[in-house]
Amino acid sequence: MALGHAAETEFGDFYRRLLILRVGLFLVVALLGLRLWHLQIREGPYYRDLSENNRTRQVLLEPARGLIYDRHGVLLANNVPSFSLYVTLEDVKDREVLVEQLADLLGLDPALIRKKLGVKGAKLLPRKIKDRMTLRDAMLVESHRLDLPGVMVEVESQRNYPGGVTAAHLLGYVGEISPEQLEKPEFSGLHQGSIVGQYGVEKSFDRHVRGQAGQKNVEVDALGHEKRAAVVEKPQAGNDLYLTIDVRLQKVAEDLLGQEYGAIVALDPTNGDILAMASRPGFDPNVLSRELTPKQWVEIVQDEGRPLNNRASQGQYPPGSTFKVPMAVAALETKTMAPSSTVFCNGGYQFGKRIYHDWKASGHGAVDLHTALVHSCDVYFYTVGQRMGIDVMAEFGREFGLGQGTGVELPSERAGIMPSTAWKQKAKNEPWLPGETVSAAIGQGYVTVTPLQMASLIGTVANDGVNYRPRLVQAVMDRVTGNLQELPAVPRGKIKAKPETFRIIKEALADVVTKGTATRAKSSLVTIGGKTGTAQVAALRTGPEENIPKKFRDHAWFVAFAPVESPKIAVAVLAEHMGHGGSAAAPLAKEVIETYMKLAPQVPMVSSNASKAEPVRSSLEQS
Repeated sequence: MALGHAAETEFGDFYRRLLILRVGLFLVVALLGLRLWHLQIREGPYYRDLSENNRTRQVLLEPARGLIYDRHGVLLANNVPSFSLYVTLEDVKDREVLVEQLADLLGLDPALIRKKLGVKGAKLLPRKIKDRMTLRDAMLVESHRLDLPGVMVEVESQRNYPGGVTAAHLLGYVGEISPEQLEKPEFSGLHQGSIVGQYGVEKSFDRHVRGQAGQKNVEVDALGHEKRAAVVEKPQAGNDLYLTIDVRLQKVAEDLLGQEYGAIVALDPTNGDILAMASRPGFDPNVLSRELTPKQWVEIVQDEGRPLNNRASQGQYPPGSTFKVPMAVAALETKTMAPSSTVFCNGGYQFGKRIYHDWKASGHGAVDLHTALVHSCDVYFYTVGQRMGIDVMAEFGREFGLGQGTGVELPSERAGIMPSTAWKQKAKNEPWLPGETVSAAIGQGYVTVTPLQMASLIGTVANDGVNYRPRLVQAVMDRVTGNLQELPAVPRGKIKAKPETFRIIKEALADVVTKGTATRAKSSLVTIGGKTGTAQVAALRTGPEENIPKKFRDHAWFVAFAPVESPKIAVAVLAEHMGHGGSAAAPLAKEVIETYMKLAPQVPMVSSNASKAEPVRSSLEQS
């Protein structure tokens, strides 16, 4: 009996264990089922998307920028294929290790790589680390693909300027968008790595020429390397620009300046078209369109020649005796002087206790307005200025566009200064002094102008007082439709002066070249009218000019137009520290004018009734 009871008890214990095991197994199966339901049903869409994101990537396709041509269809800016390095952060396990690998492999600055990887942006979009890679660098990366998860090389178009330094200040350069720019409304929709214009018309017309990015979806392996790709949206190239300049005339102007600092501006006075705008020293936009190291950038911006400064639109200089042109108009229009009124010049003008000297120590004798312009008599204009007063001078100066921007389609144009009593009170918190009027009357003292302003001014005189806004972009071609939209000339107004006044002034300016201070501008090819100017840089100089350090020598000015009887071109030349306008600047203007007259018979590529244009292959590109 005892043995049977023991067996029964043991069987009961076994049954209870078996029951517990069954319940446990049921609970495990139930929990597994519940977990499967949670993963597959409730959280299924989330994990399905996560799986897809781990398998596919979205890659943006950068657009090609629009092309830039001169007025005759010569190519000035195009695009060439190049390699760019990207990193997808989702595939990088150790960011610092990758930084060290790329720095060692490609010689990149580790701090720069970290900065690029840390830029804010869409989480899954690749970060651009370097563009314009060499073929050797691209092959190095490809040969180490297994060691570089998340790294890929893309073929993209890169900006190229076939002419190098030619027209660099007009064209400008491009660069990767900065974090600060990404925050601005005009760059909405762009991303880290986007290329935008940073200077010149590349910047001013960036929204026209930058194009629109496309995208593709790529399937990647476990290391993030592309296996298959499908283009979702093709990139759209930017629109093309047609400039008003003639690149042949541009090259002549730049070559004339050579290694000297200065600027030459040539424009069509009948519509404001800029035919050439040279500034020296220059720069190569191909170099600046690459990513420079901080050291390279500092070397450029600290260069004493300031190569990034467009002297034509940003350089501010005293106009010297070229300012006598609007002074002569003001003198006649205000009846301060009649054409036949004379002033006796004995070589100096006494005002108070000070004597203001004429450039000709022995004086010019009795001079009227015509003679005063032809021989640039300072004493005559000292007298006019003192009789007229600074505020009347300022009023006429502003009529000619001085003291304000011209509105040219270039960034950071400077306005210069056309002083007045109100200006000095506001700028200096000081009253205007009568002696300052005497200096201002011959374009010294506080008066400053840009070469572009002076080209516009002399063009206005040549055009009998009708002034046009300087125009640099003639047309924009839509790359989608092929339609050519011409940008019209913009009249800025007419000087309030009688036609007779301009006739008198132009006759005098013609004689400046034939028998006055600018005989070195006289041409056998075309009649030229103009005015010389010598802008003093340092006061109280003594001794021969050759003994004066060059940086203290005067600036040389010459403004001109031609042909005198029917003006087609207006020119302003500013040669820094080159001395006298008649000897240093006038011959340069003559060369520019004669070159243009030889080129003028060619018809511009863009006409007023054009709807499409066929660009020609550039001789610069071929070289």
